[in-house]
Amino acid sequence: MADHRAQVEDLLAGYRRSREQLGAVQRSLATVRETVTSDDGRVAVTVSASGTLVDLAIDDDAYRALRPADLAALIVRTTAEAAARVNRQASEVLAPVLPADSDPAALLRGTADLSDEELAPEPEPDDDPQDETFEDKSWMQSGGTRHARRI
Repeated sequence: MADHRAQVEDLLAGYRRSREQLGAVQRSLATVRETVTSDDGRVAVTVSASGTLVDLAIDDDAYRALRPADLAALIVRTTAEAAARVNRQASEVLAPVLPADSDPAALLRGTADLSDEELAPEPEPDDDPQDETFEDKSWMQSGGTRHARRI
């Protein structure tokens, strides 16, 4: 009986250590931010560890110097760069608590250890409009006779 109690205590102690470590990692990830300024200095973006845009600063001159589509593209490019950088930082925070053969960046992307085949989108169902009928199906008809309805 004492052996079982000791095993349970060991398991609970391990569980508590894991929870404390997970909490520390979550707190560290919550502080990870990356700010990137575009090459021309007109746009600065800040993203969180999850790649979420948390701040956007646009120089007043940007509205006059760039067409809206060009400004939008600049914002997207700058945000993508910040997201790539913050992913590297978050990977470094996460790596020590993962198994040695894990890829922290893949885990953060949500792909973990899935193969390319497992990540491929499901094929769309083959909807053939010729398969669709507008027949009147009635259980009251004897012999299963169907009558087409004209529309």
